[in-house]
Amino acid sequence: MEEIKIGSALSFGGYNWRVLDLHNDKALIITEDIIEQRPYHSAYKDITWADCALRNYLNAEFYEKFSKADQSRIIRVLNQNSDNLWHGSLGGEDTLDSVFLLSIEEVACHYFGDSRSKLYNPGKNQKYWLQRKDENNSKRIARLLGKEWVWWWWLRSPGRFNVKAAYIHGDGNIGIQGNNIKKGNLSDGKCTGGVRPALWLKL
Repeated sequence: MEEIKIGSALSFGGYNWRVLDLHNDKALIITEDIIEQRPYHSAYKDITWADCALRNYLNAEFYEKFSKADQSRIIRVLNQNSDNLWHGSLGGEDTLDSVFLLSIEEVACHYFGDSRSKLYNPGKNQKYWLQRKDENNSKRIARLLGKEWVWWWWLRSPGRFNVKAAYIHGDGNIGIQGNNIKKGNLSDGKCTGGVRPALWLKL
């Protein structure tokens, strides 16, 4: 069996994943591609990750798609949900998650290169984007499963207001201002936020 290390690809539960972190006998993994498109929440209202429809879907319907053997390898973890540090919108209570989305801090500081200097020291007029010329943008780019083009994908962190959620733009830049939480209602044909689930896996 090939050695698993940070950056390795692996197959689990019918999806292809990328290893973001290793700790003892467990790995943090994220799907290699955007696996589907869904809105962050089902109604246009102030919401946090703890109560949003996308979290409920990932930890119920999506989780139930895994076999019992695979479920036994998924580690439930406590996630911190920080306020949006540029705009002060509420991150909400910490959550116990089997499957989750990454946060602004995780994609900016830990798992796709270190851009913390830009995150914690925004420019005077910087409100919407981390930085279009951030050297780590290319590491965050993801393709929509089965398609040739890249797409944007949700983070669990709040956007500028709590009717928005942060996201990764198609060019890999971090949209700290967020997109409308209902952006992605397939029934009305509007563009839809991509989903890249993450989880901690027993090796």
